[in-house]
Amino acid sequence: MASRYQDVYEGWKNDPDGFWGNAAEEIDWFTPYDKVFDADSGAYGRWFPGATCNTCYNCLDRHVERGRPGQPALIYDSPITGRKASYTYAELLDRVKAMSAVLIDNGIQKGDRVIIYMPMIPEAVMAMLACARIGAVHSVVFGGFASKELATRIDDAKPTAIISASCGIEPGRVIAYKPLLDGAIDFSTHKPSKCFIVQREEVEARLNGERDVDMLAAMDEALSSGRDVPCVPVASTDPLYILYTSGTTGQPKGVVRDNGGHMVALKWSMNAIYGIDPGEVFWAASDVGWVVGHSYIVYAPLLHGCTTVVFEGKPVGTPDAGVFWRVIAEHNVAVLFTAPTAFRAIKRDDPKGTLIADYDLGTFRTLFLAGERADPDTIQWAEEHLKVPVIDHWWQTETAWAIAANPVGLGMLPVVYGSPTVAMPGYDVQILDDAGHPVSAGTLGNIVVKLPLPPACLPTLWENDQRFKESYLTEFPGYYKTADAGYMDENGYLFIMARTDDIINVAGHRLSTGGMEEVLASHPDVAECAVIGIHDQLKGQAPCGFVVLKSGVDRDYEVIEKELVALVREKIGPVAAFKIAVTVDRLPKTRSGKILRGTMRQIADGEEYKMPATIDDPAILDEIMEALKEHGVG
Repeated sequence: MASRYQDVYEGWKNDPDGFWGNAAEEIDWFTPYDKVFDADSGAYGRWFPGATCNTCYNCLDRHVERGRPGQPALIYDSPITGRKASYTYAELLDRVKAMSAVLIDNGIQKGDRVIIYMPMIPEAVMAMLACARIGAVHSVVFGGFASKELATRIDDAKPTAIISASCGIEPGRVIAYKPLLDGAIDFSTHKPSKCFIVQREEVEARLNGERDVDMLAAMDEALSSGRDVPCVPVASTDPLYILYTSGTTGQPKGVVRDNGGHMVALKWSMNAIYGIDPGEVFWAASDVGWVVGHSYIVYAPLLHGCTTVVFEGKPVGTPDAGVFWRVIAEHNVAVLFTAPTAFRAIKRDDPKGTLIADYDLGTFRTLFLAGERADPDTIQWAEEHLKVPVIDHWWQTETAWAIAANPVGLGMLPVVYGSPTVAMPGYDVQILDDAGHPVSAGTLGNIVVKLPLPPACLPTLWENDQRFKESYLTEFPGYYKTADAGYMDENGYLFIMARTDDIINVAGHRLSTGGMEEVLASHPDVAECAVIGIHDQLKGQAPCGFVVLKSGVDRDYEVIEKELVALVREKIGPVAAFKIAVTVDRLPKTRSGKILRGTMRQIADGEEYKMPATIDDPAILDEIMEALKEHGVG
């Protein structure tokens, strides 16, 4: 069908209050809002002030009341343990009420903070919804985070309670959470009064009788008594959650998410961007510890009346590179949302896509990628083997939903490889130079969003308005600074080339590492890659490329590395001064799949570095160091 995008976007631009007021009709409000947007509140304005609402009511109760009690709301699939479960909307509501009762009975009240430190199990979703139900503010911390990092979040959020599990399970290892949790509480100045522990079969945690509560046992008691816990009305502008950004140094930034605007934008996005209808199965292969998990494992699918999938596994190795296709086929998934790095891993282990043929993907119609730049080679590989549209889109922890996308529900626009397509309604995206002046089409610059930010975007940082302004609003007055660099073409298509920290200066030329990564990824032997700028006495900085080869490649590494240097020289030119390609077995990444380029640069430049709190496997940094030494770097 012809795309309605342009008409919809112009409609928003001409009447933003009318646009978002119309979208707000999809949400159940306990009391109506005074106005759609109040420009005089907060740092840049607040959405739907005066209204009261409840996010859990909109995710569960209203669907049970209006014809979806028997529809699956949540499917749990753990290829690591072999366990599977399905909960209807009515069953999930009952369990969330039971958990809410446990929290209330232990003194948790509206406005209290609750840290959720959980693996990918159904109770993690229940915990988020239970907090929302009683008006408590949750802060999810990725399960297995180191004690000191968890302690910094405890001291910043000052939670009344922590909900955790006895362990997390990854391929080949079980991680006991209770010792990490106890260690964090020992490190922290603030001491939560209660810890609720979900006991898992693999490890039983020893409970401290005064502080710790067996969550499942307490929930069973509440379920057997049929406890009803009504939803607590909260202000639209009250915080729903705090999510700490995964910074590697200093005090973490607690991104605040409100209730009303968050629901409006996420509910709108499900059909308009993802093209999915209520009743269908939506799978975000992420983790509840990240913003994707908050928005598109938990809140948006349930707000929309979809079935969501909670997956405890990896794209490869649980048991093989076909696990995604097995989950899609078995659970009738219509839309999958994951990170490009997941597909690079699948492509590396199954470069010919042979495992796809083992499964019936008849219900599957769209793949969405976000979290890292989606290189054209990965997108084309997925298109070729899956035979469905592959949509790159771009957003941030701070925004909660897509800044730029190809809106399937409004009618797809032409795909341009390397671009997440165009700005979504609500976002007036512009490209500025370092002095804050607009640049011409095709010119690399700072990507900013003209204020106000749309609903669901952060209104501030937790108890730190000043840091919010300094981090995001001060450098470019009147704009939100994304800290991403890129350009916009003459058709309004956006190209995200790098974090502004990753733009390198080679003999006075500002070059994008992302452009070089695209070239490296196009080599037939390369599965994934990363380019960093390293110190060069003559030119200031010089690019250095790291590549992981596809499974089964047995050619001489030195020959491949020479081909890669020649390829960048051919495609970008001598100005790139690209002379170093380093073959490695794997790249250091966060648990959400983001490549730790900053840490790699510090290693290459011989600088001291702090072990990133979010790193998936610290041993990879030693491998990077050894590989650089072999190439005479560092």
